[in-house]
Amino acid sequence: MTAKNTGTMVAVRVRAEGDVDAEALAYVQSKVDALLDRPGVPVADGEVRIAKAAAHHTARPWTAVAELVVRNTYVVVHAQEATAHELADRLQDRLRGQLTRVVHRYEAARRSATPPPWRRGEV
Repeated sequence: MTAKNTGTMVAVRVRAEGDVDAEALAYVQSKVDALLDRPGVPVADGEVRIAKAAAHHTARPWTAVAELVVRNTYVVVHAQEATAHELADRLQDRLRGQLTRVVHRYEAARRSATPPPWRRGEV
């Protein structure tokens, strides 16, 4: 499943591995789209993989791995939860935190400090 294209180059794919129903996949896709369609969020490329464990005795059978490239920064986020909806919410929170760090790091690097006096030639 591919993310919708809203004028920007959004190419984040959500893939299912194992026994994942279409409703869970659509919910995760909507959470990822909502996160990436916010103003100020840079263009991202990558994929999100969702899997459900086949073992029934597992406490948190739903897992997700997001691997994105945002402004030449490789972002990896892991999440593991008991239900698909909790997984999508946790994944969105963790992705939001990582994207905020990338944007902050980029903005801090763009700001240039005033050069010291010896670089301007002033005495």
